[in-house]
Amino acid sequence: MKNNMEDVKVLDKKMCDYSKQVDILQIILICISALLVPTFLASLLTKIFGANSVIASNSQIIVGSIVNVALIVTAINVKGWKKIVGIITLPSISTILGGYVFKTASIYMAYMIPAIWLGNFAIVYLYKLLLLKKEINYFVTGILAIIVKVAIIFLGFSILNYAGIFPDKMVKTLQTAMGMTQLITATIGMVISYTVYLANKKVAKDQ
Repeated sequence: MKNNMEDVKVLDKKMCDYSKQVDILQIILICISALLVPTFLASLLTKIFGANSVIASNSQIIVGSIVNVALIVTAINVKGWKKIVGIITLPSISTILGGYVFKTASIYMAYMIPAIWLGNFAIVYLYKLLLLKKEINYFVTGILAIIVKVAIIFLGFSILNYAGIFPDKMVKTLQTAMGMTQLITATIGMVISYTVYLANKKVAKDQ
């Protein structure tokens, strides 16, 4: 019981206290990033730049980086387990429904949902625990959180692949998507989100 209460307290931590209006606006922007970006951005990039363009071919990196920014900003600025659980479940659902980022592999992503949710929760929880509660360096926190997130997601993929869930023609694509791509996008998200962290740190200092 005590551990459960400690977890709840960790999820209630955030860097700054903003007005209710600002909090609502932040949650709306985060939800847009987590829900609409995976569903529509990749398709939009393809239509604008062409299917064979460098930007369109790297849409998974772009989308994944934005989603990771949303997750890290959630860790910094959003408190309450209900809001957090809602946010971390949005990206994988929207990706599957949209079917744009992973294309023909999208249907098999449904099997990966539990691992992706756990990975997303891990990065949010560890940022709150290490950065906000224990005040560990931002980038040390980020590296540890990224390692845990990628390990959870790739382990989930490995178990399902060992069980023969994925067809052979999809294994290489999904292996890259659940491994190296997760590592790259989480790292980009960490670097971009550092500006949000610095801005919030300044506000927190002035409060």
